[in-house]
Amino acid sequence: MSDQRTGLWLIGARGSVATTAVSGLLALRAGLAPPTGCVTARPELAEVDLPSWDDIVVGGHDVVTTSLDKRAEQLAHAGVLPHHLLPSLAEGLRAADAEIRDGYHPATHRGAQATAADRLTADLVSFRERHGLARVVVVNVSSTEPPVPHVPEHDDLALLEAALADPERAVLPPSSLAAYAALRAGCPFVDFTPSAGVALPALDRLAVDLGLPYAGRDGKTGETLLRTVLAPMFTARGLRVRSWSGTNLLGGGDGATLQDAEHAASKLESKARGLAALLGEPVTAPLHIDNVPDLGEQKTAWDHVSFEGFLGARMSLQFTWTGLDSSLAAPLVLDLARLVAAAHADGQSGALGALAFFFKDPLGHDEHRFAEQTRELHAWARGLGRYGA
Repeated sequence: MSDQRTGLWLIGARGSVATTAVSGLLALRAGLAPPTGCVTARPELAEVDLPSWDDIVVGGHDVVTTSLDKRAEQLAHAGVLPHHLLPSLAEGLRAADAEIRDGYHPATHRGAQATAADRLTADLVSFRERHGLARVVVVNVSSTEPPVPHVPEHDDLALLEAALADPERAVLPPSSLAAYAALRAGCPFVDFTPSAGVALPALDRLAVDLGLPYAGRDGKTGETLLRTVLAPMFTARGLRVRSWSGTNLLGGGDGATLQDAEHAASKLESKARGLAALLGEPVTAPLHIDNVPDLGEQKTAWDHVSFEGFLGARMSLQFTWTGLDSSLAAPLVLDLARLVAAAHADGQSGALGALAFFFKDPLGHDEHRFAEQTRELHAWARGLGRYGA
């Protein structure tokens, strides 16, 4: 068994981001496409010993039943995947789809959450053993959840596990139950969403106790990526930002999910925290998210920045970002799987703050400036021990 053989287990495995990531992995493995958008393929990380594309085996959980090959056809029609690649990817997509198991949904689960956690954990252990994997990295790319109210059980592992055994309570949201199950299975966890996920004190304690690394949260792919580059420009030049307004137009599954105010709240909070940290002070920053089904998989963000210069002169900057979010996110999912696998092999545990580069609301780090995040990522990656040594 190769010690680099690594599982990538996707929560939301039949969604747009997951399907694009799996399709991209298959294309890279077959030499059908270059690794455009993959940070781990950059020259700066060329000497870092990471699992190769051939070393990665895919599985996952999902509550939907549309197969990966059918979902890939839909994404090709939406312009995310190239039509000419589908015949070459079909067999690999069907093989990956065969490794997807039923996910947890609170509306359909009966009984204690501990029972659901046991089932999710068993799926991960079986996957790892069946494929002879050295490790499995679990990445959450499921739909955004509403913010969760704080309860004492989220702060204390003993209280949490007692509550999970109570059939009358649902103390964890689905993303956090997935994180709990992953950690119990001995798997590192990555949260690519703004949901609660692993970002609970009790789960941090569990990860550290078990010697497992985790990373998150809320993948940085579009508008916020631009903000983390542009906001430091204003502060470095001593220009005062008076307001930073934004409008996001979304189609596809994200648009449908985030048109609900409760679900959108997690995304809005994540974006607001990052902007305030970048500017060094609170700023008026209204942000609207609108569902426009006609856009399909496309996302458009428009920002208006009002700023003040010398002697109070008032000026503004406006920019528009239009992109296919799944195409931007998928290579980062593959990057994170490789980097977190290497961190696990290196014996690291707890929040991987050096991976703040990838996230809007990074766990374990309060640095939001993109240039600084880039330098820290490269330095951290070069310091990893030889993978599998």
